[in-house]
Amino acid sequence: MAVTAYNVDNLSVVMDGKTILDQVSFSLEEGASLAVIGPNGAGKSTLLKCLLRLLPTDRGAISLFGAPLDQYGRRELARLLGYVPQTGAGHVPYTVDAFVLMARYAYLAPFSHFTDTDRDIAQKAMEQTGVLPFAKRHMHTLSGGERQKVFIASALTQQPRIMLLDEATAFLDYRHQAEVLTLVETLRRDTGVTAIAVTHDLNQGVMEFDHVLALKEGRGVFWGAPSALLEDNRLEAIYDAPFRLLRHEPSGTSYVFPEKGAS
Repeated sequence: MAVTAYNVDNLSVVMDGKTILDQVSFSLEEGASLAVIGPNGAGKSTLLKCLLRLLPTDRGAISLFGAPLDQYGRRELARLLGYVPQTGAGHVPYTVDAFVLMARYAYLAPFSHFTDTDRDIAQKAMEQTGVLPFAKRHMHTLSGGERQKVFIASALTQQPRIMLLDEATAFLDYRHQAEVLTLVETLRRDTGVTAIAVTHDLNQGVMEFDHVLALKEGRGVFWGAPSALLEDNRLEAIYDAPFRLLRHEPSGTSYVFPEKGAS
């Protein structure tokens, strides 16, 4: 029987009197992948922060591996959940190897030091993500794509069961977008980690996810297989804009584009 990683039941969040999430529900099995899509202001990043317990909720419930999310300690959550922010997230005053190794803090006993095991795990994560060649460089000297791979290496060093990515390819050029998306899918396949990714780009690997959750004005308006997004004008209803579907016949891959003149 499949293990349920997250179960979200009628989740609602209100900020400054405005409803940001309104009775959102879904269930995701361990090892699966989920893309969260929707227009600006739909509540995507808010949902991710609730799943990480970075924001309080007003109504509803979130369960993580069968237990209420609020019953987990911070150290325990850091061992279960790896987070990859947008590449523009803040200044990081560390070398790559030091930054990645710090992800092992959740496993340290009080007043203890990093062990050889910690260093080996960090080294393996840097090898998996291809950042080992610039391990001694400072984070501020890296390109956006390089930084994003380091954030993924850091999340892997936590040895999480779930990785949550918040527009992880935003601000990256096309080559680095493709590299990051391929890396995440490879890691999911090789390690069995559950992946939840917020994304704006419908063609950035969304069709490779197991499930898609679409939010609009804080409500869940679609849950299902990515291919079903292309049916019954669902994208038009989600984004209030017309789309054109193009199919690449040699590969059988479908791509969607906003119609010219659509807002």
